[in-house]
Amino acid sequence: MSALKIKKGSSRKSAYDLRDPNSDIIERHTLACVVDNEAGVLARVIGLFAGRGYNIESLTVAEVDHEGHLSRITIVTTGTPAVIEQIKAQLGRIVPVHEVHDLTVEGPAVERELALLKVEGAGDKRVEALRLADIFRANVVDSTLDSFVFEITGTTEKIDAFAELMRPLGLSEVARTGVAALPRGV
Repeated sequence: MSALKIKKGSSRKSAYDLRDPNSDIIERHTLACVVDNEAGVLARVIGLFAGRGYNIESLTVAEVDHEGHLSRITIVTTGTPAVIEQIKAQLGRIVPVHEVHDLTVEGPAVERELALLKVEGAGDKRVEALRLADIFRANVVDSTLDSFVFEITGTTEKIDAFAELMRPLGLSEVARTGVAALPRGV
């Protein structure tokens, strides 16, 4: 592990300051980690991000192998290429982590997210909300005289666009699952 040398009198640097000064490109990456399904593993993974000042945009965790007691953690994060490489290397060193895949660079991948959106309104706003839901292929999963709850699946961008269109129509609550992703093909 290399150490960052700091000149005397200078302040400590964050992980984002380790980047190449000629490369300020911040990239979004989807990482998939296969881990032991045991207490404390998620806390260790999250602690890695928190302790080094890395941001997590989305986090999804579920057991994927009941017999092998394995879970899959899907993390969407941002950083410079050097920071992303550092995150992957540090994740790989955590003992209960079996595999770390960067789906963004390993080839084409499928990413989906599920969201529930509650829209409150009446009259024309209610009709417009239903029309937009039809265009976005969102399903009505609950309906009262005053509100709808829509279920929508798709890319993060699709869900963001749907939410923005629903905002002026009475969007009052949003619940999102986070990204689930798998590589395409064999």
